[in-house]
Amino acid sequence: MSILESYRMRLARKRLRLRALRKSLELRPVADRTGQIAPQDILLFCTLRNEAVRLPYFLEYYRTLGVGHFLIVDNGSDDGSADYLADQSDVSLWRTDASYSRSRFGMDWVTWLQIRHAHGHWTLVVDPDEFLIYPFCDTRPLRALTDWLDASSIKSFGAMLLDMYPKGTLDARRYTAGSDPLEIACWFDSGNYTIRKNRKFGNLWIQGGPRSRAFFAGAPEKAPALNKIPLVKWDRRYAYVSSTHMLLPRGLNQVYDEWGGEKASGVLLHAKFLDMFADKAAEELTRNQHYAASAEYRAYAASLPAQPDLWCGRSEKYVNWRQIEILGLMSKGSWA
Repeated sequence: MSILESYRMRLARKRLRLRALRKSLELRPVADRTGQIAPQDILLFCTLRNEAVRLPYFLEYYRTLGVGHFLIVDNGSDDGSADYLADQSDVSLWRTDASYSRSRFGMDWVTWLQIRHAHGHWTLVVDPDEFLIYPFCDTRPLRALTDWLDASSIKSFGAMLLDMYPKGTLDARRYTAGSDPLEIACWFDSGNYTIRKNRKFGNLWIQGGPRSRAFFAGAPEKAPALNKIPLVKWDRRYAYVSSTHMLLPRGLNQVYDEWGGEKASGVLLHAKFLDMFADKAAEELTRNQHYAASAEYRAYAASLPAQPDLWCGRSEKYVNWRQIEILGLMSKGSWA
């Protein structure tokens, strides 16, 4: 990278942090328990709206994994999400009715909270339908992974978003609060992925899977990105550029080995496709608060009336992280 490009990147990062400062005025604290955060706590950040049915399992999953505190922005929920979160002793909650799209899809709010509370902590940024798995996650807590990353001087950890889905129509089985969504959405595509390098930011760009073949078959280049960098040893000078797809400084995006080896990586099991998905998609289409004028949700709306079945003859049933590694969708790298 040239000196001029490096300077432009630093300016872009500064602008993102200044945006976050301005957008912080939109946040109203509901339950601020950040005084409880211990120096070694792993922190989870999330922006959500109307996810009450998902929250009990989501919180329990990440508590079991080793998250010490949750910092959550509720964007105008009216389903009881905020009340539920405010009652959780390890959750700090902020509310806002401001525009999701004009806050860089929630990232300005999250960036501000990270600047204020995450410096020096390992941080996870995930949605309520995303569940991180990583090598040895069945026997080693998240702290074991972050300790190894610290010892290896690694500051960011990549994870591919793996869309999970049921066999049969999405409304065939009802999801109930507190249950494991992966008991219903237990299938995934083991192949059908494309990957390329973003030359400007240095991150990988991955597309494909069931959303590409079912909702973007005619324009796969418009399918949602599946590359994520959800786990970062945070510094108040950092900023996400686009969701958790890429960050600044640029070096944090190199969560892969471009010389032919493998770096350790994980997967975010994405349990989006449950029985409430059609209602959620209709709500988000009406709100029109998502990327590219909600093009993703317009694609869903065009296909959902036909009651699509995302399962196909090449679908794989999820077993564990070792299966995902064997399929080449994640790696142990040099973590033994």
